[in-house]
Amino acid sequence: MVLELRQQLKLVQKLVMTPQLRQAIKLLQLNRLELTEALQTEIEQNPLLEESSEEPNLLTKSDSLSLEETKDVPEPAVTSQVPGDAPSSVGEINWEDYANNFDSDFSFAHERPPADAPSQFDFISSKPGLIAHLQWQLSHLNLKENDLNIIFFIIGNLENHGFLAIDIPDICTYAGVSEETAEQLLRLVQNLDPPGIAARNVRESLLLQLERRELESSLAYTIVSEHMNLLETRNYALIARKTGSTVRNVMKDIEVITSLTPFPGNEFSNEHIHYIVPDVYVYKINGEYLIQLNNDGLPQLKLSSEYQKMIKKKKNLNAESLGYLKEKKRNAEWFIKSIQQRQRTIYKVMKSLLKFQRDFFEYGPGHLKPLILRDVAEDIEMHESTVSRVTSNKYAHTPLGIYELKYFFSTAVATTDGDTVASESIRNRIRQLIQNENPAKPLSDNKISKILFGENIKVARRTVAKYRDQIGILPVKYRRKK
Repeated sequence: MVLELRQQLKLVQKLVMTPQLRQAIKLLQLNRLELTEALQTEIEQNPLLEESSEEPNLLTKSDSLSLEETKDVPEPAVTSQVPGDAPSSVGEINWEDYANNFDSDFSFAHERPPADAPSQFDFISSKPGLIAHLQWQLSHLNLKENDLNIIFFIIGNLENHGFLAIDIPDICTYAGVSEETAEQLLRLVQNLDPPGIAARNVRESLLLQLERRELESSLAYTIVSEHMNLLETRNYALIARKTGSTVRNVMKDIEVITSLTPFPGNEFSNEHIHYIVPDVYVYKINGEYLIQLNNDGLPQLKLSSEYQKMIKKKKNLNAESLGYLKEKKRNAEWFIKSIQQRQRTIYKVMKSLLKFQRDFFEYGPGHLKPLILRDVAEDIEMHESTVSRVTSNKYAHTPLGIYELKYFFSTAVATTDGDTVASESIRNRIRQLIQNENPAKPLSDNKISKILFGENIKVARRTVAKYRDQIGILPVKYRRKK
């Protein structure tokens, strides 16, 4: 076999992912907040893109100032130089400009700030977490250095809920101390705020909180200490028999237990809350549905007239600068076109969903019909992957509430009369049945399956259990109230 190099013509059909095409696909799957950030980033990086305050003909309306308007905003005055025999070349610093005049404890201002004025701590980017809160309390205690190191080891092994993730032998192995010393130092941490911290499970956390309230001899303490399993299943009658008390007294102490915090560390969680901003609105006006895209806050884009004049006249531009501006102009035009295409596609998908799920908008979630991506893709003459990208992390504000666009797609479940029903409708029906059940005699999964069969919906018991878990409803033994 001879190896050689030679040229050969070959006709191949393939999809070339250009940078512009990748950008268009990326913009298509961004949600409302991510799109706003992407627009601002592109404006900063491309000099040919500008924000316009005129009536929009490219993208959307915007109440924000345009780049031309921001040029007229005056800059802060410069402090004059220090007079004297040897004047400084640098302006004198007015330290009052840097003082937090809102803070009454530390202020160079002569007048007292208003009582409702914000504090400097209101502008901290993140609040202190659980570990910082515990360390702050330890700073007020007079502890030996060795004990403090062991306590820091205990605090460092607390999980997000505030529970201790290690055992006493682990502490002994790390610090080389006896189990008695480790228990004493753990008890010291458990005496800190919040109550129930450094417990090893929910039961111990509740007991620590009851001890903090001086309720060690109460019926509530006995219930948590000896009958936690009956408390979980809400078998209050059996608790009353085993404790020799009445059901009324048991229910009274159950209220004390439910007022406690099972997970004391959740209060200091620094997890960010993600707010949902709808991408599209659906209004019902005079019996007809109106679709409106949410363009509030999106900057309206236009091409810079100044740079376009420079490209057209080619004055004082070398070949490299001219090529750079032309490339940026093409990118800006493509970017605006991609944004427009994204908005049009969202509108088309929402219009198609409104056509397929008309009964849902008229009568509610119980009338949701089976629907797959292919149905919408064929209706708007686009690929399924495009519909999938458009409906991911996009939300619609409807007269019935805010729903993710993915919500309107649901698999079909056959009925006894040969028809089909959406699985989401079955989940909604299960939720309704459980909400209206008798707390003393809650519905079992088998009973719910029989009720659905009476409504021409054939669903097995294990399928009911699966749907119940998906909507976050506990099994029957945990819902029973005796």
